[in-house]
Amino acid sequence: MTVPGIIDAHMHYFDVEGFRETALAAGHENSAACWRKICRENGIVFAVAMGNTMDEPSFYGGVPPRLIDLAGPFDREHYNQPDDIGYCLGVMSEEIGEGQAEATAREFEPYLREPHCLGIKLYPGYNKVYANDRRHWPLFELARAYDVPVAIHCGDTARPQGLLKYSHPLNVDEAAVTFPDVTFVICHVGNPWILDACEVAAKDPNVALDLSGLLAGNVKPLLIYDDNRGYIRYLRTWLNYLGDYGRVMYGSDWPLVNIPAYIRFIAHTVPEEYHEDVFYRSALRIYKRIGPLLKAQNEGSPLPSYARK
Repeated sequence: MTVPGIIDAHMHYFDVEGFRETALAAGHENSAACWRKICRENGIVFAVAMGNTMDEPSFYGGVPPRLIDLAGPFDREHYNQPDDIGYCLGVMSEEIGEGQAEATAREFEPYLREPHCLGIKLYPGYNKVYANDRRHWPLFELARAYDVPVAIHCGDTARPQGLLKYSHPLNVDEAAVTFPDVTFVICHVGNPWILDACEVAAKDPNVALDLSGLLAGNVKPLLIYDDNRGYIRYLRTWLNYLGDYGRVMYGSDWPLVNIPAYIRFIAHTVPEEYHEDVFYRSALRIYKRIGPLLKAQNEGSPLPSYARK
């Protein structure tokens, strides 16, 4: 596989007990130093981290976003913000009470003025709220104003307390139709509802897919290429049905997966002629702020500003 570098379009940069345990099961530790080593050894040039923190302060009476914190405290001055990691602002949908939607968007907006803020992340299934619930609409309008995507957890949940009816990828269709000028990302390609996720993306041109978290742990080659032969064929069939690998992104869901094994799995699943799209270019198209950040990182130039004039 020859690509300019790998962009991991879905990972986590958060220190919590559950992640520590899953990281060890995947053959590494959940630490900033371990992630740095993984990037060096596997040619990962940039990553998109999904916001996971809790208990951030509220400034406007709304529900504040979930952020990242593995490298240390995170605040509006971006203390310990890694140059090669951007983040999506996590939404605690269930906590947005009646009359709080606009105030919640105000909580999010200052972060969206920062160059490393790449988008917004919803967690239906973990939150008992559908993607197109009206409490999300001011956030979708914010995503439109700042031209950033909205990533949506779809498919299985890691905890049995989750409710799958909220995380089915068909729910993204309504949001995509209601906001046709906002890009929505179906995370985990809706696994196990891969057919449904690919159909929503095929129908709605403003919907993309990421391939994160499909095989957790330190998966052995025999399990990938033999025991999961039918799964790989099925996944490839429906990605080909979509017919647009420019809207399909590699993502890992680190620390839940072993990165070298997972890269091999995705490279084996995706036809080689589309590797550059899936591992690199699709993320540049969908998370549009990555390109200027990579350029600034490589050239040592000032970071772009997204503050409104």
